[in-house]
Amino acid sequence: MAATATERATTMKATVRDKYGAPDVLEIQEVDQPEVADDGVLVRVRAASLNQVDWYDVTGTPWIARPMTGLRRPRGSRLAGHDFAGTVEAVGKDVTDLQPGDDVFGGSIGSLAEYVCARLGVGRKPANLTFEEAAAVPVAALTALQGLRDHGQLQPGQRVLVNGASGGVGTFAVQIAKALGADVTAVCSTRNVEQARSLGADRVIDYTREDFTRGSERYDVILDVSGTKSWSRYRRVMNPDATLVLVGAPKTNRLLGPLRHMIRVRLAAWRGNQKAVFFIAKFNRQDMDALRELLESGNVTPVVEKRYELGEVADALRYLGEGHAQGKIVISV
Repeated sequence: MAATATERATTMKATVRDKYGAPDVLEIQEVDQPEVADDGVLVRVRAASLNQVDWYDVTGTPWIARPMTGLRRPRGSRLAGHDFAGTVEAVGKDVTDLQPGDDVFGGSIGSLAEYVCARLGVGRKPANLTFEEAAAVPVAALTALQGLRDHGQLQPGQRVLVNGASGGVGTFAVQIAKALGADVTAVCSTRNVEQARSLGADRVIDYTREDFTRGSERYDVILDVSGTKSWSRYRRVMNPDATLVLVGAPKTNRLLGPLRHMIRVRLAAWRGNQKAVFFIAKFNRQDMDALRELLESGNVTPVVEKRYELGEVADALRYLGEGHAQGKIVISV
């Protein structure tokens, strides 16, 4: 029987995962559109992007997280994705600062779909960005901003090192650190050296040719995206009151994933004035507005490396999982 007009209006295509596994477990299905919360907005998604959290959600790693996410299969929402950009379709009764027709960007579970209902951290899309560019921003840029500004307590004139200056978080971190007035050193592979320079890094270290922990430079803040060094090696290049902000680490350990590296470093740094911290970025409207200002001013520009269609999400996630992305991976919806 053919669907009625009402049914067509209240369903949507969405990326669904009903079990853990390789990216091929993702399916595009027809599901009900989300209902608008009183304090939320319903957004017609124009583009979404992928982050490491999407890899963990789909693969069910690290295993230590499964008591919260579901032991044998995902618990909670079946829908995948977090970052999005699109146009407001409807608003809840408590929403006063947005209205239907507004172009927005933000984050909410289930963004790899035609519609998403978002509550926290939805901001007006930067006027100078396309939907694809705006969708590349939320999780990665918030992580870089909050890591440097809030957890690293970065001040103008300080020296910052970004270890892992390619990929989503790394490319934003180099630019945001410069916008905050820092002197920035970027660490990346040979193929990303010119990109890091073009993003404003004052110095670029090719880790295939040079070990920055054996250099003479000292840093006030290190943003560690790649998780390749031990605490004892980081300490060599940190000023006496410096902070190491742990953002990422290799995901090869299926039990603990990146937490293994972060916990080891945090415990090793338990004493002394030099600090090691790790955190999870939190969505809020104020920081989305701060990012919009940085983007509209031209101080920060998203680096979009690859674009895929909604039906190619599995391929896109597989590429992300290889760990060699030079920028953000975007999905057109």
